[in-house]
Amino acid sequence: MTVAYQTRFGSLKHYEKGHVEPIDDDVRHYAFSNCFEIASISRPYEKVVFGQNQIYVLETLRAEGTSPWYTCAHDEFALVMDGDVEVHLVQLDASQTVADKEKNGAVLVKGEPQGRKMGWMKLSRGHQGLLPKNTAYQFRSAGDPGVIVLQSCKGELSVEKWTEICQAH
Repeated sequence: MTVAYQTRFGSLKHYEKGHVEPIDDDVRHYAFSNCFEIASISRPYEKVVFGQNQIYVLETLRAEGTSPWYTCAHDEFALVMDGDVEVHLVQLDASQTVADKEKNGAVLVKGEPQGRKMGWMKLSRGHQGLLPKNTAYQFRSAGDPGVIVLQSCKGELSVEKWTEICQAH
């Protein structure tokens, strides 16, 4: 007997939220959210936490237009789930890097980034880019909004909306 499976990819324009179906438990013991739904109700480049393990988080960002410049004391990863996103990188001069090497999460770069331009990446659905520590990065998305999942640490720009984004019953 052959079982046929069909893979369906979600997008910001077309997604199914899905839900938790406990077999013999209470659904309140689980958290469930959908990055496309989160991006559909978020402001451009708002960093909405939708997964957390101690200090580590997954954030959903609605990629629309041009983001502010960010930097971080640790590496981050950006995974594009929908759309086309350019990521521009500048190796920051020491005066603009995060002074606290233990600081978690991204921060805004004060003013225009000063330093050597490193280049840019063009990421589409399924592409992942490394955002190196002490590097300024800016997302640019032309056309329809896209969705980015950012792997980082929870920081001052992380936004938590658990009651708005998780299945309640």
